[in-house]
Amino acid sequence: MTDARNWEPANRTAPMLGGVIAVLRTYWFVGIAAAILAIPSLAKLGRQVWTTEQGAQGPIILATGLWLLWNEVAASRVPARRPGPIRALVPIVIAALGYLLGRVAGILWLEWLGVSVVLIAALHAYVGMAKLRALWFPILYLLFLTPPPYSVIAPATRLLKLAISATAVEVMGLLGFQVASSGTTIFIDQYELLVAEACSGMNSIMSLLAIGLFYIFLRHRADWRYALLLAVLVLPIAILTNLARVIILMLMTHYFGDAVAQGMLHEAAGLMMFFIALFTLMGVDHLLSPVRRRLARRTVA
Repeated sequence: MTDARNWEPANRTAPMLGGVIAVLRTYWFVGIAAAILAIPSLAKLGRQVWTTEQGAQGPIILATGLWLLWNEVAASRVPARRPGPIRALVPIVIAALGYLLGRVAGILWLEWLGVSVVLIAALHAYVGMAKLRALWFPILYLLFLTPPPYSVIAPATRLLKLAISATAVEVMGLLGFQVASSGTTIFIDQYELLVAEACSGMNSIMSLLAIGLFYIFLRHRADWRYALLLAVLVLPIAILTNLARVIILMLMTHYFGDAVAQGMLHEAAGLMMFFIALFTLMGVDHLLSPVRRRLARRTVA
C-alpha cells in the first residue's frame, strides 16, 4: 500500500503550479509592459538611491513587494471585469504625462510615481476595479521604493533630527559620558558627530514603516483591528530604532574612535537597525498576543 504522506507534497504543489501557470497565461502582457516601463526607472533608483545608506533597503522592498504581488494575484478569486476602453485609457494617458515630466525634469519620485500609476491603471484596464482592490496592499507597499520629495519631508526631518540628537545626548549624559549637543551636532570626548538624515531622517523611517507593514499584513491581515493596533506602533518603534542607532554610533566613537565609527561599522549599523526594528515589532506582537486573542473572542461573539 502506498503511504498517503507521499502524496502530500504533490497535492500542495499542484495547485501552486496551476496558479502560477494561470497568472502567466492571463497577465503576460501586463508583465511585459511593466518590465519595459519600470526597468529604466528601477535602474535609476538603483544608481541614485539604493547605493546610498538611506536607500539600501530598496532591493529588499522590491523583492518582497513583487513576491507579495505575485502571491496575491495567484490567490485572488475575484473575477476580472474590464472597464470600458475610455475609462481605462484616460488615467493611463494622464499618468504617462506625469512619468514623462518626471523623466525629462529628472525628478525621481515623480518619475516613479508616474510609473506606478501607469502600471496600476493598466492593471485596472486588464482586470477591473474589484480585482484591483484585492491587490491594494502590494501596490501601496511598492510605492515605498522611492523616498518622498525632500521639500515635503524636510520640516519633519529637521524636527526629528533635533529630537533624536537631544534625547541621545541626554541618555548618554545619564550614563556618565561627557557629551553635549548643538542642534544636530553632537560632541563626545574630542569628537564631533553630525546626525545626518541617514541616521534619523524620514527616509529611514519610511523604509522601516514599509517592512513593518509588510510583516503585519502577512501575519494579521484577517484581524484588521489588531493589525491597526500594530500599525500604530510601527512609527514609535522606527523612531526608537533610529535613536538606538545614534546612541550605538556614539558608543563606537567613544570606545573605538571616529574613524572606526564612521567606516564600515557605520554602514553595518544602518542595516542592523533595519532588522532590529523588524525583530522588535515581532517581539511586541508576541507580547500583545493576549490582546489579539481577546479581540478574536469579541469578533466571534
